[in-house]
Amino acid sequence: MDEMIDASVISHLAQLMRQRHVRPTALMASRVGDQKLRRRVDVVRDALLADLPPGYDETAAVVRAAFEDDTFTGWMLWPVSEAVVDRALESGSARSFDDALDVLALLTTRLSGEFAIRRMLDAGFERTLAVATGWTCSVDLHVRRLASEGTRSHLPWARGVPELVRRPGVTRPIVDALYTDRSDYVRRSVANHVNDLARDDPDLAADIVAGWLDHPDENTPRVARHAMRTLIKKGHPRALELMGFEGADFYVDGPSVVEHEVPVGAKVRFTARITNTGNVPARTAIDYIMHFQRARGVLRPKVFKIVSRSIAPGETVVVDTSYSFRARTTRTFHLGEHAIELQVNGRPYGRDTFLLVDPEESS
Repeated sequence: MDEMIDASVISHLAQLMRQRHVRPTALMASRVGDQKLRRRVDVVRDALLADLPPGYDETAAVVRAAFEDDTFTGWMLWPVSEAVVDRALESGSARSFDDALDVLALLTTRLSGEFAIRRMLDAGFERTLAVATGWTCSVDLHVRRLASEGTRSHLPWARGVPELVRRPGVTRPIVDALYTDRSDYVRRSVANHVNDLARDDPDLAADIVAGWLDHPDENTPRVARHAMRTLIKKGHPRALELMGFEGADFYVDGPSVVEHEVPVGAKVRFTARITNTGNVPARTAIDYIMHFQRARGVLRPKVFKIVSRSIAPGETVVVDTSYSFRARTTRTFHLGEHAIELQVNGRPYGRDTFLLVDPEESS
């Protein structure tokens, strides 16, 4: 992913600048080396700002002229969009601010402006939000998606916008306008947006989805499930009700860990049996909770999905699954006792433990 902005991308961007009568001295001198993508964006943005004309209008004119070239596309547009925002905010002009939003909408048709718009939200929340709400009517699916993706309260890789967390309901008009969008790309962003809201105001997120289900189209059940996924894992009562995971009686045997000593790099396997003891078929969301050992000796739970399915009265479902402790960049494993619980429709059942050990010291 880091290589999305490399020397060849910078060289091509410099060529495009030359064609617009901008001497790319700083751009050609910039080096990204083995830096992470976010840092590469900053390096190229700073070089662009050094090379581009000093005023906002001049910078915007260069960017719009470059956009006429079909090769002005892809990841090079991330630092370009950041440079446009820099110039607009430097100017302190409301006209430049609004025009920069127009430029972001233009660029987002080739690469999403979801990261650059975060600074616009920070600098002028109400003004930016009003424009983003208007984008929900755009004929371009990428611009419609920007309305949702750019205003997510917990957008991955992006800078935080505290006002979005403080006022989670403020983006409801955007998601309500787009949940039936004709593009799956847009609908998926909307579901992720509401899943973010569930971290800030779970009841609001459930209320939004309830409104969608009152006025659904053929795609709404899928969008709703994706939007409620975190609340389902957390056992939020209304989310479970909305998704039909309620009113059932279960007997759960397990979980039982197969091997109670697991070397780092191996898998821990466990089994369980779930029986519907009620008189009607039961929709079930079957998950497991892995309690990871932390550096200070306390356990931290994380829920993982197994399956969602219907269980007939008297039917027993056998769970046989595993979790891999292979090395990964997203999680650091700590040796010691771990625990596993099964979770059915948001309710935990049973608990078994195992030791995560150094592979060189395992028996």
